[in-house]
Amino acid sequence: MDFVTKLPRTQKGHNAIWVVVDRLPNSAHFIPIKETYSMDKLARIYINRIVSHHGIPLSIISDRDSGFTSRFWTSFQNELGTQLTMSTTYHLQTDGQSERTIQTMEDILRACVIDFGGNWDNHLPLIEFPYNNSYHSRIKAAPFKALYERKCRTPVCLTEIGDSQLSGPEVIQETTDNIAQIKQRLKAAQDRQKSYADKRRRPLEFQVGDYVMLKVSPWKGIVRFRKHGKLGPRYIGPYKIIERIGALAYKLDLPETL
Repeated sequence: MDFVTKLPRTQKGHNAIWVVVDRLPNSAHFIPIKETYSMDKLARIYINRIVSHHGIPLSIISDRDSGFTSRFWTSFQNELGTQLTMSTTYHLQTDGQSERTIQTMEDILRACVIDFGGNWDNHLPLIEFPYNNSYHSRIKAAPFKALYERKCRTPVCLTEIGDSQLSGPEVIQETTDNIAQIKQRLKAAQDRQKSYADKRRRPLEFQVGDYVMLKVSPWKGIVRFRKHGKLGPRYIGPYKIIERIGALAYKLDLPETL
């Protein structure tokens, strides 16, 4: 979960978007909200838009927004049996999946406002639909298919990009054309973000027994390693790898002081 705030206020009063991403199938919900909504109001939206469709999640990953750390939200999720996991100073990438989804959504939303005009909250359903029905390289499928194990059936030709032969009500034809254009924008946004990531991606792997440096981040107002703030070391070590946890995670033989 994450919030996109400081957006232009629409005629309905919306000036923020609540982004909710399902970690496994990568499906997303884009919910228009007001920044002034109380956590009680957001909890009701959460029940109506998320729990009613997907049930109660086992855990929720988010940043340390004041809303997500409030006593009401914490006790509310405890009652539902949901564990709250929040990003820390050392692991800002904890909620990176939602951050990347937000980047894609903002790219498409910006294009929709330029191409179609009007209030941005009117375009959110048109953005959410092609996002959840487009191929994602991470899961090798569309999120809708990964979630429901079948392709999305629609009465209109929303899956093909190109000239539509559909004849019918004007609103259906207009929606078909708009979604085709949005899917093109979505593909361009994903390709652009992939090009940024590829520039810094290196096929780097370590083995048990290797020695590596450990990156640390300075804490404001905290003296660590006898240095203060920005003057503290960026890397410490080397330390021996004693176990491989995952593709990019390793367990180190750290001294007791750490």
